[in-house]
Amino acid sequence: MSNSAKIVVIGSGFAGLAAAVRLQARGYQVELIEARDQLGGRAYVYRQHGFTFDGGPTVITAPFLIDEVFHAAGRRTEDYVKIVPVDPFYRIEFHDGRAFEYNGDGPEMERRVAAFAPGDLDGYRRMIHHAKAIFEKGFVELADKPFLRIRDMLRIAPDLARLGAQRTVYGFVSRYIKDPMLRRVFSFHPLLVGGNPFQTTSIYALIHYLERQWGVHYAMGGTGAIVSAFGRVFEELGGRIRLSSPAAKILVSADNSSKRPRVIGVQLRSGEVIECDAVVSNADVANTYRKLVAPEFRKKNTDRRMERMRYSMSLFVIYFGTRRQYHSVKHHTIILSESYRELLHDIFNRKTLSDDVSLYLHRPSATDPSMAPPGCDSFYVLAPVPNQLSGIDWAAHARPFRDRVLLELERRCMPGLRDSIVTERLLTPLDFETTLDSFRGAAFSFEPVFTQSAWFRPHNASEDIEHLYFAGAGTHPGAGIPGVLSSAKIVENLIVGRASARSELQIRSEEVIHAGG
Repeated sequence: MSNSAKIVVIGSGFAGLAAAVRLQARGYQVELIEARDQLGGRAYVYRQHGFTFDGGPTVITAPFLIDEVFHAAGRRTEDYVKIVPVDPFYRIEFHDGRAFEYNGDGPEMERRVAAFAPGDLDGYRRMIHHAKAIFEKGFVELADKPFLRIRDMLRIAPDLARLGAQRTVYGFVSRYIKDPMLRRVFSFHPLLVGGNPFQTTSIYALIHYLERQWGVHYAMGGTGAIVSAFGRVFEELGGRIRLSSPAAKILVSADNSSKRPRVIGVQLRSGEVIECDAVVSNADVANTYRKLVAPEFRKKNTDRRMERMRYSMSLFVIYFGTRRQYHSVKHHTIILSESYRELLHDIFNRKTLSDDVSLYLHRPSATDPSMAPPGCDSFYVLAPVPNQLSGIDWAAHARPFRDRVLLELERRCMPGLRDSIVTERLLTPLDFETTLDSFRGAAFSFEPVFTQSAWFRPHNASEDIEHLYFAGAGTHPGAGIPGVLSSAKIVENLIVGRASARSELQIRSEEVIHAGG
């Protein structure tokens, strides 16, 4: 495709913005359209009563992938946003009153494991060694490579078998760790990308090793500061942003010499038509096909295929600000209930609300006081809940469930919480389905089981329509900031038509190995 071509990017999440910057920097004419009134997609920012709340992703790992986007535009990250390390990465609090904190310091982690469960130290060392091998194959080699043909999958099948990809993350961890609480510590990571540790392929055990190698970070001003920086760079390069401009249809023509129909434009809900040579969708993959592409142009990605796929859980989120500070609460705190397997079975399989709740509590003001007024704290707490296949009436259940969550926080780690809240807002699965336009209210698109990963996941380049591309959680390599930024890089390479000989991931990995990591 000529670099004078016109490209429309639908959606301004991390992947959409990264793809827009990369392609504009390559010389394409890029127009980014966003349905909402500000950039961000899942990373939308809510501001109320002096508090700032990041709407979605808050855990930044592999920050060099953010640097890559700025570098592609000839910029430096530090000139636009300040990214700082967080320590501990997480504090995990158990139902019995114990807690475990971890970071990327190898010797210190061994000391903490030995203190918590002395019999698991040797197993922990062996688990890390195996996780490193999974990381080098699953992330370093494959995360920024497209899987467009079955032979792409067959080529790596022997390696995946050797690494035990058929096992689940929990099964992988349990081979090495015996203590039931430590098993939870080292297996919860799939929940960060929409997966059940008891069902997600063990390839996702690489997340723990990725955190160990490059740390967990925070952007001062919140992840919304990165969104704003990407948007600023895009416009500096000459790109055009159109907010409050939802797409209604991807226009397709079958009148060409190719065997497949091709993209010719995007029609907005207002009726306006933007002619273009290619479309990059950062919108929900299932709804892009179901709502924006006419059925007669979809032989592979039919409504039936989208409906038969398995979708991630949803989330119930409370954003709230307090008139006091909770200094004992860490930046990232995970509060686990007594049940684990049973709770996740209720959420993913039975699709019912359990009597228990496990929570992720985010306190950005622990690192960044600007997120709250003086003497106050900014938080969000999320609870994994079933997606909209549950049939739960959230209009009726939202308030009682909100009360349960706040009561649990108050009981576990935040005394006097309910009397301290000065502002709040809720996000339910219904909001994921409507406001965020996620099919079935899934918070992370398709569930990351083996049969929906790599080649089995909807492809970065549509099999049905020429010059229709996908970047974001619903395509390869999957959800999470590293995953969606990698998908933007894949799309750039596909459009430019180049085969990257050595990716930045490989270079970074070699640096780690050389340093003895």
